[in-house]
Amino acid sequence: MSPNKTIKVHTDGASRGNPGDAAIGIAVYDEYGNTIATYNEYIGKQTNNYSEYSALVKSLELLHNVEINYDKIEFYSDSELMVNQLTGKYIIRNERLRDLSLKFKEEIRILGKPFEIFHVSREDNKDADKLANEALNEVLKPKK
Repeated sequence: MSPNKTIKVHTDGASRGNPGDAAIGIAVYDEYGNTIATYNEYIGKQTNNYSEYSALVKSLELLHNVEINYDKIEFYSDSELMVNQLTGKYIIRNERLRDLSLKFKEEIRILGKPFEIFHVSREDNKDADKLANEALNEVLKPKK
């Protein structure tokens, strides 16, 4: 029997202002730490919490297209609020965040892989953070 292959998904949302211009960043790694997918996108005027959830939901779309075999997913985010809400430690009171949480849970069910989600420091989430900020910088750069 082969060992379980775990992919690691780092997500981040960023907003300049709260709400303000917002973007998401996602970095997906194989069990050896090799990058297998990255993604970033400007998502308009949103709150930081909404952008964090949006990145997580979008990561599942990326996973549907990953062309490697894996058995388990580990999600990493520097949003303590989101991680604690998704693990049931906190109640999700905001309706928009609750809707994104339900969308995540439905999509992960469809994907059919066991998963865990972990809170990490911003330093340990730097690739996803960089991707989100690159998307913001691209949109917000001064026009010549």
